[in-house]
Amino acid sequence: MKGYFVTGTDTGVGKTLATVGLTRALVARGLRVAVMKPVAAGTVKTPEGEFNDDALDLLAASNVKASYEDVNPWLLQTPASPHLAARFEGVSIRHERIVGAYLRLAKEADILLAEGAGGWLAPISTTETMADVAERLALPVIMIVGLRLGCLNHALLTRDGIRARGLAFGGWIANRLQVEMPFASANIETLTSRFGMAPLGVIPVGTDPRSLPIPTWATEAAKSLVSA
Repeated sequence: MKGYFVTGTDTGVGKTLATVGLTRALVARGLRVAVMKPVAAGTVKTPEGEFNDDALDLLAASNVKASYEDVNPWLLQTPASPHLAARFEGVSIRHERIVGAYLRLAKEADILLAEGAGGWLAPISTTETMADVAERLALPVIMIVGLRLGCLNHALLTRDGIRARGLAFGGWIANRLQVEMPFASANIETLTSRFGMAPLGVIPVGTDPRSLPIPTWATEAAKSLVSA
């Protein structure tokens, strides 16, 4: 089974948008695609109970039947940094639950996409971060770069952090968050040069990965991941 851990240069840069798009594009290629949101903070109320909206979006895009508890092993109700939400709720986030869910999902899938929470070093406890989760899963990492002021620094620091953990850099996706961002294309060119690889895709402003047809950026990115 192939798999990738999806991280971002910050919170709000489009990790879920990108992961949903990739999931749908991979499903369209005939693959069994499992998804995970190992840690999530913040819930929405549904007739079936309270769940995380990002995890629900991922589950809706996947074609691998799975329990919500495996897709989102650690669900925190408080909309805050995971370590603060866990402290407030008296919860200790442990890796065993995440790894167990991952192994169950992997048995049913051709490829698995696990989306992190926040940025690469978003804390999940007093000592650990999302990077520790990625390291436990030992998957190549895809980085979502939100194109806004400061993204070059954030992207380069995140890539260095991935390397420091000994994890493979599986590629990156640029997300055009703002129509008016000056030099957006130049920023993409700079990162392409620094990373030695073009982005897997560039997400246009206002895209909806749940709409039809499947976005071109997602189709092209999925093709690259399958052939990698």
